[in-house]
Amino acid sequence: MKLRDAPSACPSLWRCLPCPPAELRLDLVLSSGQTFRWWESSPGAWTGVLGGRVWTLRQERDRLWYTVYGDEDDDDRDGRPAEAAKPDGAETDRVLRDYFQLDVGLPAQYRAWGAADPLFRKVADDFPGVRVLRQDPVECLLSFICTSNNHISRITAMIERLCRAFGRRLCRLDARPFHAFPSLSALTGADAEARLRALGFGYRAKFVSGSARAIAEGLGVEGLRQLRTVPYAEARRVLCALPGVGAKVADCVCLMALDKAEAVPVDTHVWRIARQRYGMALGGRSLTARAHQEIGDFFRGLWGPRAGWAQAVLFCADLRQGQQPAGSRDRAGGGRGKGSHEEEPP
Repeated sequence: MKLRDAPSACPSLWRCLPCPPAELRLDLVLSSGQTFRWWESSPGAWTGVLGGRVWTLRQERDRLWYTVYGDEDDDDRDGRPAEAAKPDGAETDRVLRDYFQLDVGLPAQYRAWGAADPLFRKVADDFPGVRVLRQDPVECLLSFICTSNNHISRITAMIERLCRAFGRRLCRLDARPFHAFPSLSALTGADAEARLRALGFGYRAKFVSGSARAIAEGLGVEGLRQLRTVPYAEARRVLCALPGVGAKVADCVCLMALDKAEAVPVDTHVWRIARQRYGMALGGRSLTARAHQEIGDFFRGLWGPRAGWAQAVLFCADLRQGQQPAGSRDRAGGGRGKGSHEEEPP
């Protein structure tokens, strides 16, 4: 199957949503370490997996164009049954609106954060449209377990290997196969940890398989999703009880999958920002649980109930600007494959 042409060339294959750049910048959001399933398939076009289907997205002026690819033909699927029919346009619109949380008016948020914080105001004009994604909780959790002491390019490659080894193949575009994110059952087999180690996951292998098993045998997929309805502190506590989940990973999942807009993920980079740019007086040389809480509380007091969204803007800006605070590891410009997600391994 070939990647489909641009919307201007074959409009019948594409749909669009009204979405100006001030509300969404695909190039900033999809490359800055929130998600690891998208690649820039041609200049300005992003192809990836969302909701068990393969999509290509493109922005032109005030429109977000998209196309959704069908599943492979039956004789290309190695005997696996055909998937359900392609969703209708209203359904695919809904999926994208939900994923990008387009019900949140971003320019008004930027104005509020800028009014409260001169440092935010200095970078905001150059980095509009940075939104927080609303991801599948299982995929978000297991992906972010892979981020400790790691960087975006390596995490992306790990998640690709994970999906190819354990996930259902969806289709092949220009000779590139696309796979769904693995089910919990695929990651709870007796040999799952060994297979993950063979794929280069290192110590993270036992945490990915262990958390998959803990969810399958405890909360269940629906129970994990229901954490969207409980207070932030409770959701964070439940997540931190899972294998390999520390405060940073829990906050990433709370923010990017569980509707906790106040969650501020703190890695060693954000810790340095808090100290060097905002002058927070934090004792000690390590990122302790107390420091996590103090930094999160500081930014929640500064930016308000969507503090995690404001932090995402600064994080993205720092990736693109290529700033390297003293001691930073593998944080270079461009946002495509660079940028660290540093946290001590559990």
